[in-house]
Amino acid sequence: MKDRLTDALYGLGWSTVKKLPEPVAKGLGQRIADQAWKRRGKGVLRLEANLARVVPEASARRLAELSRAGMRSYMRYWMESFRLPAWSPERIRTGFDIEDVHHLTDGLAGGRGVVLALPHMANYDLAGAWVTTRLGVPFTTVAERLKPEALYDRFVAYREGLGMEVLPHQGGSAFGTLARRLRAGGLVCLVADRDLSASGVEVEFFGERAKMPAGPARLAAQTGALLLPVTLWYDTTPVMRGRVHPPVEVPASGTRDEQVAAMTQEVADAFAAGIAEHPEDWHMLQRLWLADLEPRPAAGAAARPVTGASDGSGTEKP
Repeated sequence: MKDRLTDALYGLGWSTVKKLPEPVAKGLGQRIADQAWKRRGKGVLRLEANLARVVPEASARRLAELSRAGMRSYMRYWMESFRLPAWSPERIRTGFDIEDVHHLTDGLAGGRGVVLALPHMANYDLAGAWVTTRLGVPFTTVAERLKPEALYDRFVAYREGLGMEVLPHQGGSAFGTLARRLRAGGLVCLVADRDLSASGVEVEFFGERAKMPAGPARLAAQTGALLLPVTLWYDTTPVMRGRVHPPVEVPASGTRDEQVAAMTQEVADAFAAGIAEHPEDWHMLQRLWLADLEPRPAAGAAARPVTGASDGSGTEKP
């Protein structure tokens, strides 16, 4: 029953919100965000705990302000996503402004595959729609399998409607397909700030250890593709902003695992720079740092490290 209700609510969003005038949808999103923030649920508390690491000097009042702005940013993502299928090509082309896009276009023009690695910032679906619409470049991405299956199918259909090829996160064939797309000079876009497997790479992130996916770096190292971190943010205008960071090169020495680890750390550093500038647009309502993933020991027992990257808390942004 819960799964059917969840699927029905998302379906209602796509069928109803996209028909609302943009100012009405924006106001609705802000009201929902403010109500969620006032309830101080697990997601909001986790967001504040994460922001405390990003802005360690922030007072309790400042953290509360950031988390409120963060929830508004998060709901802006959802309102835009529900409305995006109804946007005209011109609205998509003018809805995103990105700095240093030449890193991407030059790589593609040279016939080299490109991997874009993004954190959970602002609206990466809009960025993807801009790539397919403004640049006219198709790309391949990976989506986490959601429950119920009907909800996963909705997200796949939604993203495919924006011009993306979507592969399921689970299953060993995804990596091979991505590698083939890159060797053919194609584009792959991956959200890469939270590891959903037990095989992530440990990185230092805002002064503490966290795990991030090895996939973007390993794909680049194995195929010769260009690896480009991208960060996104909102301002007070209807236009989303973004930046393509300089390429992350494959180290000249070391084993493949050592190369992948070094490259993933560089990606994490680029993410940290973008998140520090726009912390309210980082939609991380889940546990991320290893210190938060360790279970509390039972009375008289030693703590045991967990092997997974997520405890399932909060609401994942698909």
